Amino acid sequence: MTTVVYYTASTLNGFLATEEDSLDWLFAVPGADEAASGTSAGFAALMARTGVLVEGSTTYEWVLRHEDLLAQPHRWREFYGDRPTFVFTRRDLPRPAGADVRLVSGTVAEHWAEIEAAAVGRDVWVVGGGDLAGQFADAGRLDEIQVSVAPVTLTSGRPLLPRTITAERLHLREVRQAGQFAELVYDVRARPAEGRP
Repeated sequence: MTTVVYYTASTLNGFLATEEDSLDWLFAVPGADEAASGTSAGFAALMARTGVLVEGSTTYEWVLRHEDLLAQPHRWREFYGDRPTFVFTRRDLPRPAGADVRLVSGTVAEHWAEIEAAAVGRDVWVVGGGDLAGQFADAGRLDEIQVSVAPVTLTSGRPLLPRTITAERLHLREVRQAGQFAELVYDVRARPAEGRP
């Protein structure tokens, strides 16, 4: 069965990025480069089980810029492999040559069957941002949250998960320390009336 995992990093007070969508705060933390490069144990385990990635347009455009993927498209494969990536957007965005990037608009529910089929029984990684993860939660499709909490606070920024998900729906399954990061893994339980087709 396909599991939808929201895997991300957050400040101690719950922000993914600054108001300007900067992650400079994250890369200033010792050990963050290792996690971002895909060499951390947690990231390697996630990628081993992931069949599909989904991203919002802000996250996707940040990755393109930060990794210079339009000029160096081979780096996409080095990081993501040949996994399909669904980008939720209302715009026609550029794609790295050779990357399986699928631009979609509309709701998670409208595209779920296509995403699940592309995963071929493996997991779906919600790369970000927080609102897209919230849309998966709204659709009853968010199964797991893995968040690496950094020793940083910001006065404002993009929230980790701008939704209300109460304690009876979240079960803390695992806690790990990775250098300066606290890694938390939560199972997300369905709402009592929420069924999955």
